[in-house]
Amino acid sequence: MLKGIDEYLTPELLRALAEMGHADQVALVDRNYPAYANGTEVVDLPHSRVVDVLKGILQVFPVDAFPGDPVIHMLTDDGEPGPALAACREIWNAAEGRTVEELGIDRHGDDGFYALAKGAYITVRTGETAPFACYLIPKGLI
Repeated sequence: MLKGIDEYLTPELLRALAEMGHADQVALVDRNYPAYANGTEVVDLPHSRVVDVLKGILQVFPVDAFPGDPVIHMLTDDGEPGPALAACREIWNAAEGRTVEELGIDRHGDDGFYALAKGAYITVRTGETAPFACYLIPKGLI
């Protein structure tokens, strides 16, 4: 146990976040995402929501500010932002004190979310019930 550490920052997640280097990505995904098919390490937080885990992660994790290295979010099948995006946007912008660059992409294809997420350093699967609540967050500098 550690004092002052968010409840969602498990030892496995803290270790992975600390090991990550500049521009490495954490995939923060909803319960429907096929996390174990990626071949990356998975931290499973089945009783959590994306926004709560995001708040915890961003207490210790800087989001990249380099132009062209955005937070990537999965679009719905209609090409619209997922229902959790607005709340997540508020969280990462507040945590960083700036407007964080972001990019919405489709699920499938060579440049789709599923393909890009295979390159994430770690996948954090939540119990989020909102569909399309999947994000690739690049680590920044301190």
